[in-house]
Amino acid sequence: MCRRVVAGAKRIRLMERLLQVMLPFVFLTQGILSTGCAYLPIGNVRSEDVKKASFQPKTMPLVRDLAVPYGLHPVTIEGVGLVTGLRGTGSDPRPSGLRQSLLAEMRARGVVDPETVLASRDTALVLVRGVLPPGIQAGERFDVEVRVPSGDETTSLRGGWLLETELKEFAVFSENQVRSGHVLGRASGPVMTDPFAQAKQDSVLSVRGWILGGGISKISRPLLLVLRPEHRSVANSARIETAINRRFHIYDRGNKLGVAKAKTDEFVEIRIHPRYRNNIARYAEVLGAVALRDSETLRQERLRDLELQLQDPTAAGQAALQLEAIGRDAIPVLKKYLNHPDVAVRFYAAEALAYLDDTDAAKPLAEIARDQPAFRALALAALSAMDDVVAAQELRELLNSPSAETRYGAFRALTAMQYRDPITQGEILNDQFRLHVLDTTGPPMVHVARSRQAEIVLFGRNQRLRGPVSLEAGKHILVVCRQPGEVTVSRFAVGEPDQRRVVSDKLEDIIRAIAELGGTYPDVVQALQEAQAAGALEGRLEIDALPQVGRAFRPRGNSLPTAKSVTDAGRHSPHPGENYEPGQTLEGGEDLGDREALSFRDQSAAETAKAEVGGSEGESPISEETRPWLLRIFGR
Repeated sequence: MCRRVVAGAKRIRLMERLLQVMLPFVFLTQGILSTGCAYLPIGNVRSEDVKKASFQPKTMPLVRDLAVPYGLHPVTIEGVGLVTGLRGTGSDPRPSGLRQSLLAEMRARGVVDPETVLASRDTALVLVRGVLPPGIQAGERFDVEVRVPSGDETTSLRGGWLLETELKEFAVFSENQVRSGHVLGRASGPVMTDPFAQAKQDSVLSVRGWILGGGISKISRPLLLVLRPEHRSVANSARIETAINRRFHIYDRGNKLGVAKAKTDEFVEIRIHPRYRNNIARYAEVLGAVALRDSETLRQERLRDLELQLQDPTAAGQAALQLEAIGRDAIPVLKKYLNHPDVAVRFYAAEALAYLDDTDAAKPLAEIARDQPAFRALALAALSAMDDVVAAQELRELLNSPSAETRYGAFRALTAMQYRDPITQGEILNDQFRLHVLDTTGPPMVHVARSRQAEIVLFGRNQRLRGPVSLEAGKHILVVCRQPGEVTVSRFAVGEPDQRRVVSDKLEDIIRAIAELGGTYPDVVQALQEAQAAGALEGRLEIDALPQVGRAFRPRGNSLPTAKSVTDAGRHSPHPGENYEPGQTLEGGEDLGDREALSFRDQSAAETAKAEVGGSEGESPISEETRPWLLRIFGR
């Protein structure tokens, strides 16, 4: 009897469990029958279905929910220096605090009779200004601006050389009190002014110039993640450190190290990962998209959620960024969309794959860089981040493009790659600048840089100078071409024997001859600009033909996402409510293939920007003024 009772109880408990399992399926079947199978998925899910679906991804706590990046602003450093070699265009500076500061510095360096040196009309007191971009490392170079203080009698800085000058950060306090900090950099080198500026007609341009790569940083600027006030604690700092180090690491003397280090309950210090050294903005935003909690189950759920978002062009940028933050587990998902009919989806997927160093990203990014001006700068930057031979080959192919900015942008991307392409080595002339002669098939072009590094790139071999023509290369060197095939380069200077070189009419030979006779980079640039003005170049002359970030889309038909989505490194979705149709192609942005040569008159002083810590969650901490400094490969 007891056995039957026990057996009956077991059957009852088994029936209860079966009912618990089966009841949900009974109600689901009833719902399906009552709605005519409306909820059964049939065929492939279309992008329209993704937009209209009631699916809501699970909220995943991310690093950016607890902290915001700090250190994304440029740091301005300044000093007072002395330019020499002006040949009568300098002046004795008027009495001032600047003069006293320079005299003190000269005495500290052991200069004999500094008052007499300053009084010479071959020297000039100048204000020196440089900007340390976010992420710069000790020993790296930056551009320097040089200008004469207002009220001084110096008429021109052409042909001058800035002696080594210490640069510091200055702060202005109340009651006009100025305090200086530590020495953060040093600057020196040949001053490049507008070659066509005349002392009388262009007084401002004549007393202002640049030294490309003339500054050397003494510090490495780290990136910080500052915890929001409501989340500040040692535990949260440790959580952020652990989460980021799961995703990012670097090698130091063969040791594998995480990039994050929790310093206090208020901030975490981040070392710059080499793959992001030229795109600090993206690095900061990828760090913010790292999940604080991780497991195989959570990761797979997040991958499914983000894949659905990636199918929607208006959400693809943010989805690709978060997939990149997951790491290599996201590569299979991203690869599915490299051939997506919508160019924005293709770009965002390929861009994320490039920063994950996947070879398959190279070809679609190169196509977008060639055909889509609005995405060109970011596509080239992503290619430069790859340590990949295929990516280098795609960039070499872009050197043949008819677009000036595509060609030089690809060249600069090649120079920025960790994979050192032999085509970017060039030759150093006069220990001041590089000459690159590229064997390309596109139209002949001469490119002159006015940022980052003093370099001249000849796109196409055997470019020749058309005569007859006579050109000046600075104050001492004259270039004369009277007959085809032969050019005479001469140097005349007071107190020195005359020097002469007879070379072929190839531009590369002429440039080398100018350098051999002591010509500086500004001297060569002046000769090239005079040759362009005289119609003596076979191709066009371009100056800093760099792809621009933040171009507007000009679509065919309906409107596309605004330029802000591209300016913000593709991370922000377009403004809500825009009429975006998947599959549209992107156009627009200025293509420099037909542009005229730029003048150094277009140069403007770099303006500093202040980045604020804080802001609402989900809001980009990167200001529009700061962003050009963060894409360092094409930035200022």
